[in-house]
Amino acid sequence: MKIFDKLIELNETIRKWVSVIITVCIAGILSLWGIYGIGEYGIALFMLTPFLIGFCSTFLYGYKNRIKKSDAIWIGFTTLAICTLALIVFAMEGLICIVMAAPIGILFTWIGSLIGYSFLKSSKNTTSSALLILIAIIPLTSFVENKIEPELTSVSTSIIINAKPMEVWKNVIEFPELDKPTEFIFKTGIAYPINAKIVGNGIGSVRHCNFTTGSFVEPVTVWNNGKLLKFNVLEQPAPMKELSFWNIDAPHLHDYFVSKKGQFKLTELKNGNTLLEGTTWYYHNIKPAFYWQIWSNLIIHTIHDRVLIHIKKNSEKT
Repeated sequence: MKIFDKLIELNETIRKWVSVIITVCIAGILSLWGIYGIGEYGIALFMLTPFLIGFCSTFLYGYKNRIKKSDAIWIGFTTLAICTLALIVFAMEGLICIVMAAPIGILFTWIGSLIGYSFLKSSKNTTSSALLILIAIIPLTSFVENKIEPELTSVSTSIIINAKPMEVWKNVIEFPELDKPTEFIFKTGIAYPINAKIVGNGIGSVRHCNFTTGSFVEPVTVWNNGKLLKFNVLEQPAPMKELSFWNIDAPHLHDYFVSKKGQFKLTELKNGNTLLEGTTWYYHNIKPAFYWQIWSNLIIHTIHDRVLIHIKKNSEKT
């Protein structure tokens, strides 16, 4: 194609950086379209776009030019690094989200670079067509993903407390301010619980679990003294404050991670102690679900642990 033949006329260094810049522009436009146009954080963004970054930069650099496999990998990762830097510089994403997405982004950039290199070696006449098809598939995939309803999933964490259930119960329905967190994950901007207050008594009362980014408003649906507290989540704050030099308010901070309901279950053990189990039901609109659930389950377990240990400490004081 004539547009690609222009690259042949450039010297090695300029050709290399032109390939990077063109790929960054294409990936940036497709990402912005997917996030702000279609409103989707999914496979198109986290898997196909890194794949495109590796494939496109390798193809443009290696088009009618002899390159080594190491050159393909180098230009793919260089392009990914510049794309990542652009996200930070233009205040589109914070550091913690980039770190979370890094493993899957690095993997698919590497795969894209290797497949791009393989295409150049074996089927030069079809590589440009494959690139154009890939560019077209990305927004189409975002559009299709946006129509898929997320699945509700649950996370449960438990602890044994050296106290009777009714003593534990008092510290379940509400509890005083927690100590400052020592867990590293909460120092990155992930929201963590501060205290819990309750307005009313029994079914219909409203629990307010206060986090660093705001409050979860939790109307009580089951109130079984000393045994079970269940509640829905009517309102919730942002799941994190982005770690950045800028004040970032990315779309994924709103309605992409949604807590729907929760419960505390208390079981009296034979020795008089209490098994306390906390469960959160949630869904997220970020895909692929199997990957992001690894992160979200880890975060929820860490939040549960923080609350359960605090309840244990307060219950065992008396």
